[in-house]
Amino acid sequence: MDWGLQNRLSRIIKPDTGKTVMLAVDHGYFMGPTHKLEQPRKTIEPLLPHADALMLTRGVLRNSVDPRANIPVVLRVSGGASIVGSSLANETITTSVEDALRLNVSAMALSIFVGSEYEHQSLANLGRLVNEGEKHGIPVLAVTAVGKELEKRDARYLALSCRIAAELGAHFVKTYFCEDFGKVVAGCPVPLVVAGGPKLETEMDAFQLASDAIREGAVGVDMGRNIWQSEHPVPMIRAIREIVHHGLNVREAKEVYEDAKKSRIPLMASPRRPN
Repeated sequence: MDWGLQNRLSRIIKPDTGKTVMLAVDHGYFMGPTHKLEQPRKTIEPLLPHADALMLTRGVLRNSVDPRANIPVVLRVSGGASIVGSSLANETITTSVEDALRLNVSAMALSIFVGSEYEHQSLANLGRLVNEGEKHGIPVLAVTAVGKELEKRDARYLALSCRIAAELGAHFVKTYFCEDFGKVVAGCPVPLVVAGGPKLETEMDAFQLASDAIREGAVGVDMGRNIWQSEHPVPMIRAIREIVHHGLNVREAKEVYEDAKKSRIPLMASPRRPN
C-alpha cells in the first residue's frame, strides 16, 4: 500500500489503538431528511470532537461542516436511488475522484449489492473506484449494502460480500454484525467496520452491538442513528468510544453514558479524549 493510502487510512483507523469510531451522517442521500438529521449542521457539530471520522456526502460536507474542523472525511461517492424507487441497489458513482481530492477526503465510500439484480453494476463500480483511488492515493471503503432486504444479514452472505469487496481491492469494508461474525472477519483480509444499522431499542443494545463487534474482530463501528437519534447523543458517542478504544464492557459504558449526561461541561465544547 502506497504511503499516501496508508497515511489517509491511519487518520481513520487510529494507529495507537488500531480502532475507529466513525460517525455516519450520509443517510439523506437515499432517505431524505431523516429524523434528527433534518438540519445536518445542528446534528453534526456537537459530535465532531468525539468522532474519529465522518461519513457523509459532498453536499452535506460543503454546506454543514466547518472547513476548519479537524475531522477525517469518508466521502460517500455512490448514489442514484431512493427509498421510494423500485430498488436501492441501482446505484452508480455520483462523485468524481477529482472532487474528492478538492475536498481533502481521507477515504471514499461506495455500496455494493451482492446477490441483487444490480450486483454486476455495483461491483464494477467498486473496481473502477479502487483503480482511481490507487492512482490518487485515496483508500476505498466498500459498504456491503442489502437494500430493503434486511434478512440477508447472515454470516454466509456477509462473508461472501466482504471477501468479494476485498478481492476487488477495497482497503476496508463496512458491514453488519451477525451471528458467527468471527467467520466474516476470518474470511476478509482487510479491516472490517460494523454498521450501527437502524435505531436499536435501548442504549444498552447499541453498547452490546459495539462490544460484540470489537470482541469478534471488527476494527470499529460506523454508527449514525444509534448516536444522533439518542436523547443524549454526546454521552452516547462518548460511551461508544470507550468500548471501541479502551475495551470497556457494556456495564462500564453505561456508567460513562450516565456520568456524561450529568456533566456540567457544555457538551458542544467537550474535547475528544486522547486514544
